Amino acid sequence: MAGLDHETYCSHIVAETEGFREALRGADLETTVPTCPEWTLWRLAQHLGGGNLWAEEIVRSRSTEALPFADVPGLQTPQDPEGLDAWLADGAERLVATLREAGPDASVWTFTAHGTSGFWARRRACETLVHRADAALAAGREYQAPAELAADAIDEWLEIVSSPEAIAFRPSLGELSGKGETLHLHATDAPPELGAEWLIERTPDGVRWRREHAKGDVALRGTLTDVLLVFNRRLPLDSERLDVIGDRSLLDHWLERTNF
Repeated sequence: MAGLDHETYCSHIVAETEGFREALRGADLETTVPTCPEWTLWRLAQHLGGGNLWAEEIVRSRSTEALPFADVPGLQTPQDPEGLDAWLADGAERLVATLREAGPDASVWTFTAHGTSGFWARRRACETLVHRADAALAAGREYQAPAELAADAIDEWLEIVSSPEAIAFRPSLGELSGKGETLHLHATDAPPELGAEWLIERTPDGVRWRREHAKGDVALRGTLTDVLLVFNRRLPLDSERLDVIGDRSLLDHWLERTNF
């Protein structure tokens, strides 16, 4: 598992949770979230905050197997905005305190082969980053992703959808294999030192990818925030903010099969 350092992920969890809470302030919690159409803002907050508490309990207890949600303390979600805000803040603080105490290498259950506490620091930072976008879009707020975390979240998503564990859980991911077709992602506003370009190859043996400037059968060009949103199905490919060059059907096929 590559990525940022453990403390950086912990700091991002706190910052992204604050951004999520800010998006909810003054909003109607019964507003439907357009990018998660079966959820209201309140349900989105319940999902995010509950996920943090679940991960915290796994790391705190050093559990070597998945914990049932019902066994996690503190999951009762307040209905009022002030109580919900405090609950979200407390859950993120608890998670980060536990992750910092554990460090990145404690052995715990995860849903991929990376069975360490560091997995959960990265997962919860990336999860909060994307759900902050959901909240901002639903509440009509501006959204900008921090560059280092946005680029790493694309890496993490590629790692997850190409992993044997994810394919076993969601067999449609196996349909991402191909005959060498390539997809190129290009963040147009990222600093060169970040290397925010990706080449994804669909081989008969599965998905292979690397950060690289290269020509693909299809290229997706946009800001790093927008590339992140597209790849997480939060922004449609026909958005005027994007450029799609080449065989768009390859991107359509990818997005249809990476819907969790």
